[in-house]
Amino acid sequence: MPVTRWLAAMALAVITVLPGIAEAKKISFLRDAEIENTIRAYSTPLFLAAGLEPSAINIYIVNDNTLNAFVAGGQKLFLNSGLLMQSKSPGQIIGVIAHETGHIAGGHLSQIRDAMRNSSARSILMMVLGSIAIIGGQSDVGTAVIAGGQQTGVRSFLQYSRTQEGAADAAGVRFLDSTEQSAEGLLGFFNLLGDQELLSATRQDPYYRSHPLTRQRIEALKAHIARSEYSDKPANPEFVVMYERMVAKLKAFLDPPARTLRAYKKNPDSMVSRYARAIAYYRRPDLDKAIPLVDSLIADYPADPYFNELKGQMLFENGRAPEAIPFYEKAVLLKPDSALLRRGLAQVQIELGDNAYLQP
Repeated sequence: MPVTRWLAAMALAVITVLPGIAEAKKISFLRDAEIENTIRAYSTPLFLAAGLEPSAINIYIVNDNTLNAFVAGGQKLFLNSGLLMQSKSPGQIIGVIAHETGHIAGGHLSQIRDAMRNSSARSILMMVLGSIAIIGGQSDVGTAVIAGGQQTGVRSFLQYSRTQEGAADAAGVRFLDSTEQSAEGLLGFFNLLGDQELLSATRQDPYYRSHPLTRQRIEALKAHIARSEYSDKPANPEFVVMYERMVAKLKAFLDPPARTLRAYKKNPDSMVSRYARAIAYYRRPDLDKAIPLVDSLIADYPADPYFNELKGQMLFENGRAPEAIPFYEKAVLLKPDSALLRRGLAQVQIELGDNAYLQP
């Protein structure tokens, strides 16, 4: 199934794609209960260590395959799907979040906060895209994106000073130490960015262009790692599993099914392999192969809400709404605080048109 067709269809699916905010760029956000839960699990300890209220910080997953993350509008954190998929470990994602938390805690966007306070996530992202295009030498594209009353403060929006970057690094590693986590992941991410130096500006990922990487920053991070008692501490095993599932899910939904099936053909009985292949076969579509895989996951992990959600999605999207209901209900029962899971259940109930579901 073409990606554009899938994106349009996913409004009722596990990954819900919000409408594009810039037609020329086909920009959209990704909504997924499991992925958002994973990012929240990574972020919340860091937010608390920074003295921030986690519920006050909005997190957005941008459907963009480039390597980027940024904060905007005060307490809005944006992570590109490309960042999540190109990362090599949960520590790299956590390190990036720690760094961006440093920007939030340091008030590095205070000079434009008043202008941005009432901006929606979509308008903020439009301004960011315009700034990135200008930085990358595409001034005509940048101007077009910025047009429409969005010019205030745009050109300075992503111009992080070296001082701010160093301060965000220093704060980020403090937050990592406070949560007893290694900064090796952040260094690994910096090394990943180092590969961008030899590329032309138009080919560099936005994160590299908007977050100046200097030798001093790398050396300071290495010095911290040398003295931190947590540098050799392995990642939380639960975080590792969550990371592997998140990456597998993103790749299975965003990459061509054939690519996913090739990538996850090793260790076919592993949970992550079955998960990725179940989604790939579902997208193909080949329910005769998809459903047995997700059934095996539910059998092995009956208390997992997201496997139940996926089974419900497979059935619902293939015209079997009555069969889908029990799986959506089980997902909500297992994760009652998830608004996205509740919305998925409600959509199936509405589709069935049974007045019994309207009863309190």
